[in-house]
Amino acid sequence: MPTPDTAPARRAETDADLRRVILDHARHLLTADGYDALSMRKIAGSVGCSATSIYLHFDNKDALTHALISEGMDRLHDALVAASDGVDAPAARLDALSRAYVRFGLDNPEYYEVMFQLHPERMARYPAEDYRRARRNVERFGETLDAGLADGTLASPNPPDVAAAVLWTALHGLVSLHLARRVDVRLAGDEFVDAAVRQSLAPFMAD
Repeated sequence: MPTPDTAPARRAETDADLRRVILDHARHLLTADGYDALSMRKIAGSVGCSATSIYLHFDNKDALTHALISEGMDRLHDALVAASDGVDAPAARLDALSRAYVRFGLDNPEYYEVMFQLHPERMARYPAEDYRRARRNVERFGETLDAGLADGTLASPNPPDVAAAVLWTALHGLVSLHLARRVDVRLAGDEFVDAAVRQSLAPFMAD
């Protein structure tokens, strides 16, 4: 994974971009070294500023990690909206959402790991308000499934929220295996991703 450029980081305090640089460096350190190894002092050393400067923006490393999760969720939401807005047919919209989700994960491995794959034992609970905001992403799948079940173009034995969670599980598995490089290198590639997405969607397509 690329290391954030330190030159813009050292200019950040005068460019009013310090918060942005802190988040970028913290995201890299989290995915490279893990949550337990992360400290405000280590982030400060990476950024090239004082630890005090970081505390002006974040109370502690939990607040900083939560900010990264929220930022990733917002970026994912933007990607889902961009891919699905204007796609009226529920089946086509579900396909667009699924592909956008997978593409986001594969193109943003550090964000994806922070959002879904960090499992620290002692991190403060993610704020309820932020969790509800993050739920918009899976709810977008649920709303699309609801519309498709209503007009008969999609099918599921489960209610839309359960069906959306089932589909998310399949897509998350695809992204996670790719990011962990657990897919046979002879198979990994755009064709495999396309086939995996189609297979994940197949159970929801009405005959």
